[in-house]
Amino acid sequence: MSSKKIELDHKDMVHDSAIDYYGKRLATASSDSTVKIVNIGGASAPSQLLATLTGHYGPVWRVGWAHPKYGSILASCSYDGRVIVWKEGATGQWSQAHVFSNHKSSVNSIAWAPYELGLCLACGSSDGSISVMSMQPDGGWDTATIERAHPVGVTAVSWAPATALGSMVGSDQLVHKLVSGGFDCVVKVWEFVNGGWKVESALVSDMHAECVRDVSWAPVLGLAKSTIASASQDGKVVIWTKGKGGDKWEGKMMRDLEAPVWRVSWSLTGNILSVAAGEGAITLWKETSDGQWEQLWTKASGEPQEQATEEVIAAQ
Repeated sequence: MSSKKIELDHKDMVHDSAIDYYGKRLATASSDSTVKIVNIGGASAPSQLLATLTGHYGPVWRVGWAHPKYGSILASCSYDGRVIVWKEGATGQWSQAHVFSNHKSSVNSIAWAPYELGLCLACGSSDGSISVMSMQPDGGWDTATIERAHPVGVTAVSWAPATALGSMVGSDQLVHKLVSGGFDCVVKVWEFVNGGWKVESALVSDMHAECVRDVSWAPVLGLAKSTIASASQDGKVVIWTKGKGGDKWEGKMMRDLEAPVWRVSWSLTGNILSVAAGEGAITLWKETSDGQWEQLWTKASGEPQEQATEEVIAAQ
């Protein structure tokens, strides 16, 4: 697996990175309060800084690209309690299309919904709530709030695939569900029913003894089960699965990495899980036919942060 080093020119720690739909541009979030957009270039071509987005007043924790169906749009969230939706103009100039400042403390996680559900962004905050922002036909934004989603603070949010279990892509039956993790060590699944968000399941277990750092809902692609990965400060990665209908979620510890696990992310096909843990260690995992998880690839700690960031992206 090849790797490429990208110079980001941030003045402080980089917390997140996201590659766009076409694999051409990288957005990064940093404690220097900025978001940077970089043209990755080819295997041998140098990367190029395209833009530095300023507007946050504290560390920026996460960035995410919207589906290109809605234009060139990026979202970021910060310790300052703000979520900014950025839009690129025809000349490559970025502007703040929407600033959401309803949260009372740090916004720790953001996630764009599957494009089939519209331009919709979920935001999880240390104030304990989850906000779901939806752009309306007139360009305005509506917001639904899940109060006390995790009363001691929300750390992560991830959307379920829009395609129902067992359905083929393009089905008219759409799924409106979220998964969240919190400082309370709990994973929760939310469903939009009767005009509001309700908790479907609270996945309370003794497998996460410390706060849940990340959650990631896997693509289904016609499979007959839903799968969620959760990662914790205690070093454990748990795989949650649920079949159709009234089946309950079942959790199985994939691995104890014996170091805080910061991020989990599924490949586009949903069969490979990337895990970022400790001081920059990256691993890729795949489930075997007997239900066990084997490690496919690893990047040891100690490589430059920019290189680690790019390798995670390349691996996915």
